[in-house]
Amino acid sequence: MNSNSLVPNQVAKLPWRLIFSVLAIGTFGGMCLYSAAGGSLMPWALPHFVRFFGLFGIAVGMSYIRPETYRDLSWPAYGGVILLLIVTLIIGTVGGGAKSWLELGFIRIQPSELMKPVSVLLLAGFYGSLPAGELRKFSAIWPPLAILVIPVALIILQPDLGTTLLLLFAAITVMFLAGLPLWYFIGGAGLVAAAIPIAYNVFMLPHQQKRVLIFLTPEEDPLGAGYHITQSKIAIGSGGLFGKGFLNGTQSHLHYLPEQHTDFIFPAMAEEWGLAGGLFLIACFALMFHWGMSVAQEAKGRFNRLTAAGMTMTIFFYFAINLLMVMGLAPVVGIPLPLFSYGGSAMLTVMICLGILMSIDRDTRRNRRR
Repeated sequence: MNSNSLVPNQVAKLPWRLIFSVLAIGTFGGMCLYSAAGGSLMPWALPHFVRFFGLFGIAVGMSYIRPETYRDLSWPAYGGVILLLIVTLIIGTVGGGAKSWLELGFIRIQPSELMKPVSVLLLAGFYGSLPAGELRKFSAIWPPLAILVIPVALIILQPDLGTTLLLLFAAITVMFLAGLPLWYFIGGAGLVAAAIPIAYNVFMLPHQQKRVLIFLTPEEDPLGAGYHITQSKIAIGSGGLFGKGFLNGTQSHLHYLPEQHTDFIFPAMAEEWGLAGGLFLIACFALMFHWGMSVAQEAKGRFNRLTAAGMTMTIFFYFAINLLMVMGLAPVVGIPLPLFSYGGSAMLTVMICLGILMSIDRDTRRNRRR
């Protein structure tokens, strides 16, 4: 402890800007879950708070582990998650139209979620050790593709479009920041565009196809495929500037708004807290993302920089896709709002990302003192 301060050094050196934003998001989310259940801690708010504070404590603990340890553990973790994905396809349970959940007795987990931070670590480790002169060669692209093809194929077979997109977006971010030639991404975008009809007709279930077709004009089927988006827009719009007040939402309490505790929790919040509540939540996330990219910018070594940026963008894609989805600007693909929605697997993934980010931040500050 510093003799001039009443606060222990280990406490003072914690990333309080991040901690305050995370605590604000998680606590606000618990309040909205409490309201969505009609003013009850069960079945969502209490489990949310227990998971949130428990996992956040683990994330803070992860910050004391050096980033090199996460790099060394990435390959064993990759093999373990691949095994879990295979087991899920064999004996997993269906949730949200996808066979993506694994019942382990005391816990229900979605293994595909865990592949997001693992893939970021693997790609950051690969590009962190790759000489700059190799970036324009084919040897800079085929190993990452080989790493991604197995988990992507296993997740598509579930089928889980939302998780697949998040995994690919995070991987592409790391590859782009690593310095791969721009024409790789332009060519890849062309291949994706050409593959969309195949993916639509072969890998997507009928209800997923309807969601893709209807998201631009949900009014054409307001009681069918467009129901989620229509009710979401009504809830957001009815909140006005300051909302209807805590516990006074009608769309969620009268069960017009589907999945108000998971994917569509933002409209439930916006109805009660209005534009002011929405801007507050977005500001908390923006503070988190700014901190994460600052960690990436200040980190020492390519592995640390790429990992920090990849972890930050993984959380950002959760946030951005969910908001676009509930506002009717993207198809409904089943992406929760990180740390805010009810659910354990997505929260675990985000906390892993935050724990590794704090580890890199701690390592950067440690190097400055040398």
